[in-house]
Amino acid sequence: MKDHESVLDYTVEPDETGLRLDAFLAARADRLSRSRLKALIKDGHVRVGARKLDEPNYRVKPGETIEVGLPEPEEATPRPEEIPLAIVYEDDDLVVVDKPAGMVVHPAPGAHNGTLVNALLHHCGDTLSGIGGIRRPGIVHRLDKDTSGLLVIAKNDVAHRDLSAQFADHGREGPLKREYWALVWGVPQLRAGSVDAPLDRDTKNREKRAVRRGGRHAVTHYRVEEIFQDGLVSLVTCRLETGRTHQIRVHMAHIGHPLLGDGLYGSGFQSKVVKLPADAAEALGSLARQALHARTLGFRHPETGETVLFHSALPSDFETLLSALRKPSEALQGRN
Repeated sequence: MKDHESVLDYTVEPDETGLRLDAFLAARADRLSRSRLKALIKDGHVRVGARKLDEPNYRVKPGETIEVGLPEPEEATPRPEEIPLAIVYEDDDLVVVDKPAGMVVHPAPGAHNGTLVNALLHHCGDTLSGIGGIRRPGIVHRLDKDTSGLLVIAKNDVAHRDLSAQFADHGREGPLKREYWALVWGVPQLRAGSVDAPLDRDTKNREKRAVRRGGRHAVTHYRVEEIFQDGLVSLVTCRLETGRTHQIRVHMAHIGHPLLGDGLYGSGFQSKVVKLPADAAEALGSLARQALHARTLGFRHPETGETVLFHSALPSDFETLLSALRKPSEALQGRN
């Protein structure tokens, strides 16, 4: 092993005889994912005595002591940046962040700096033990740049693997819960319902998603919470059963009720802004984004197994718009 590597060692018991090397280590090294272990094997970091074991399908023998060298995590490619974060909860395994609107989650073309990942690299520092051998935060789900609210991020391989499995399961067999508040144009005919419509890239605009046959399965459950301005706008709670890009925005537009402020999927409803009271129209202009907030996030903690639940207060721009909409309409005022 190299001087800068820490070493884990495991002795093969008689009842483990004949197990594949990757399966043996996956059962023993419970702080490392199976994919990470396979990479360590193939990169020559696993030995028995002086012999290098670089084949995951090697069959272990009783009494062998298998040594696993753990290289120091490589520094992440994104640059750590000192950006203020609203930390809702943090421990050795994960961090829950209340993301502001306008912040991109992960570096991408056109957004290399100022992202949530850049901020987390600075905030977490050495508490990140490495995801797949890279010192980086484990992103298991995302929010659009202009959507505010709660995100959970893993700080190590085990937490990343567990949380990723929960999000992939979409809460069908676990406590995963994701609820959003959205302001939409009009009032859905059904006050509570589901939109089950597959999503894929829009064939005419690669920045958009569209309901398309053969797309990825996508289900959004919604419930109308409040109705404003004689039915011009309603506040809707949306609960995700799947987590596709732009899912809520596309699904609500698909049933004829796009989000306020959503220029990508609700451009045809911009003429309705003039029907809003002046203070509500001004608040919507100040919002300058889709009126969508990730309000509730619940999941099973990957280390303790306990169900944890977090709530986020509405950001001030969303709250200002909501308060303005709650004022009686001019028509109602005239009848009083």
